[in-house]
Amino acid sequence: MPGYTILHQNAPSERRRLAAALQKPACDNPPLAMPIAPGTRLGPYEIISRIGAGGMGEVFRARDTRLGRAVAIKVLPSEFADDAARLQRFEQEARAASALNHPNIITVYDVGSVDHAPYLAMELVEGKSLRELIDHGPLPVRRIVDVGVQIADGLSKAHEAGIIHRDLKPENIMFSADGFAKILDFGLAKLTPLQSDDSKTVRRDSTAGTLLGTAGYMSPEQAAGEKVDFRSDQFSLGTILYEMASGARPFRRKTAAETLTAIIREEPERLGTSVPA
Repeated sequence: MPGYTILHQNAPSERRRLAAALQKPACDNPPLAMPIAPGTRLGPYEIISRIGAGGMGEVFRARDTRLGRAVAIKVLPSEFADDAARLQRFEQEARAASALNHPNIITVYDVGSVDHAPYLAMELVEGKSLRELIDHGPLPVRRIVDVGVQIADGLSKAHEAGIIHRDLKPENIMFSADGFAKILDFGLAKLTPLQSDDSKTVRRDSTAGTLLGTAGYMSPEQAAGEKVDFRSDQFSLGTILYEMASGARPFRRKTAAETLTAIIREEPERLGTSVPA
């Protein structure tokens, strides 16, 4: 695959495994462990309607029958039910994320499993994602500063608690009705499968020597398969700010492998004079 051979020059076997996986078709909506329909009960939560789907499963609007409040339920793919170690990591990450109390971080209420279907109960945010806003073109400078400050504030809170997002991207940032930016999916990046699109999450493990995150928004350390810390999230935020200002991803190439190579070895194009500094 063009551009890939420069990534892990001292680890040819890892190169071959990653190259083969990158050539597999991406699976945007992996199958769930059980069919979900309106009226289905997941513990104390009654499913109302389907909101959407993605690489981490499907999201539903539901009602907490104990408290009478609306919640979002994320039902994870069936592959989780067959991997006890992954499921345990997911539960650990969910518990850690639930301890975060910040207006710019989605609140995690609960984690559970019904009929081998693991799920997360979260704060329901009925609004648009940052991806939806960026897809209409560059944002005004005031909006960029406002959103950037909110995301940075939320990340700072998580980093103080020792939690790294690892997969920060516009799709993981939602806006509530009152204008707050909300960061989603802390910790879930560890668990997602390898996919070929540079807007999709790339690797499921977080140990050094493997890749984790979304190709178009990775830090150089992530792209090289190195162990990362909070600074990796900061790099991802910088990539998002660049896209908000220009309407383009700074390292986007034809393939995920070429994108990773560009992140490691190249500098992004300078923003044009038409972009407000």
